[in-house]
Amino acid sequence: MTIDALGRKCPIPIIMLAERINQVATGGVVAVLADDPAAFTDVPAWCRLKSHEHVGSYELPQGGWSIHVRRNY
Repeated sequence: MTIDALGRKCPIPIIMLAERINQVATGGVVAVLADDPAAFTDVPAWCRLKSHEHVGSYELPQGGWSIHVRRNY
């Protein structure tokens, strides 16, 4: 699943992730597309807080990141 949060300021990318992560199977990966610098640190912090796995953050050619989160439960 891909969540397009480009152009949105935190905490909106986190809220979008929290609302949709349960729509993927346990072990599935969600890609959050975000260009707000706060999302680069806030999404991994949310993962630690909620016991999901931050797989990695990858730079997008147009700016921003694709932040991958694995659903653990």
